[in-house]
Amino acid sequence: MSALPVAPPAASVETEPGPLAVARTVASRIATTCLVELQKLRHDRTELVTRAIQPALWLLVFGQVFTRIRAIPTGSTPYLDFLAPGILAQSALFIAIFYGIQIIWERDAGVLAKLLVTPTPRIALVGAKAFAAGVRAVAQAVVVLVLALVLGVHLATNPLKIILLVVALLLGSAFFCCLSITIAGLVLSRDRLMGIGQAITMPLFFASNALYPVQLMPGWLQVINHVNPLSYEVDALRGLLVGTSARLLLDFGVLLASAAVMIAVASALLPRLARG
Repeated sequence: MSALPVAPPAASVETEPGPLAVARTVASRIATTCLVELQKLRHDRTELVTRAIQPALWLLVFGQVFTRIRAIPTGSTPYLDFLAPGILAQSALFIAIFYGIQIIWERDAGVLAKLLVTPTPRIALVGAKAFAAGVRAVAQAVVVLVLALVLGVHLATNPLKIILLVVALLLGSAFFCCLSITIAGLVLSRDRLMGIGQAITMPLFFASNALYPVQLMPGWLQVINHVNPLSYEVDALRGLLVGTSARLLLDFGVLLASAAVMIAVASALLPRLARG
């Protein structure tokens, strides 16, 4: 009696992960990396203190002096109240803009190459770094806000406004962190990244509305201000904290779009950085 023919085993079909699975992976990676950043801060609180020195000098020296001489007209808002949100955004900028150095260190240690061969999407790796920078910026913001309160700055205490403040800091930090990663992907060197970061940080700060109202700027500087994401972050923070008039929908829309675009650009450059 002849044996029945055996059908060949069906070939396994590999399916691409759906959008929901990718979103879960991205969220999980971001949450894990942010938790790691919080643990680092918990074990090394001196970084918060050392990073608070420069914002403290701006508030204590620049803010106090210009409040006394009334050199910058800010309407009914005291100059120190006007300045505090700008210094808050500046401290977040200084934290995020050099985050690309950490990526280069991970490349040199071989960590980045190992991460890229895992199933984790590149956008999750970059997004995790971006929002980890935001976690550090929020922790730094607590120190700056406490100092501002000690100096007599009138800040809002509405819980919804505080939540929106955190969101603005996260989005702004995400943009500048990914800008740093993008620059790292182009220059491939710590020294070059440090030089470029130092070269663009203060121009970004002075070309924003952090120190003075937009109306006082010359025309060419107003044009730069309108395309500077830091200006929209400062406008949102000032409206939420101090209660000045702000275009919050526009501010958050620009911050969200800028962060999303820069995360995508940095993700595209990540393999080049790993090869460099």
